[in-house]
Amino acid sequence: MQPSDLPDLAHTHARPTHWLATAAAMAGVIALAGLLQPGSATATNPAAGARQAPAPGAPAPGAPAPDAATAAYPLDCAGVPTAVPRTASGDLDGDGRPETVAAAHCRAGSGTPPYGLYVLTGARSDADGGADTTKGARVVATLVDPADALSIGDLAIRDGVVTATVLGYTSPDVPRCCPDTHETVEWRWTGGRFLRTPATDR
Repeated sequence: MQPSDLPDLAHTHARPTHWLATAAAMAGVIALAGLLQPGSATATNPAAGARQAPAPGAPAPGAPAPDAATAAYPLDCAGVPTAVPRTASGDLDGDGRPETVAAAHCRAGSGTPPYGLYVLTGARSDADGGADTTKGARVVATLVDPADALSIGDLAIRDGVVTATVLGYTSPDVPRCCPDTHETVEWRWTGGRFLRTPATDR
């Protein structure tokens, strides 16, 4: 009998034990690869609803700023209403709770009434001594006193610093309707008080 020109393929016929061994080896390789993944690859996103601590000095999540409309201002308005045309809010002392700065004046019929510029916090709770914005706001500092006969233009808080344009008069002869001086100043909480300085480019 003449031998076949085809190569002997008998060794290519797989037995069941051969396939089982191959599958086991592959499973071992996959398991080993999973164990050798770098640590960064195993990081997962925070679980839904999980709370992360706020950055130092950042307002507490969801903490409302004091409502300027609920504060009692130290203004002698002789029975006329108080107006609060400008406000700004932000964390001024780094405690994680926002404060509000309010520019307030008596509602005069004409001219430019003198402004007061006030820092407000939440009213203090009788239960635990903490801030409770639901009971109104209270004045804790005066940045501009109405007795100085000034008014407030732009007002903002950025990075814990209050910036305002202060308008005034060069003499008592200047009509109260028309301030003829203006200065941009800053206040920052330093050493337990608000320190006023000329504004810098930020």
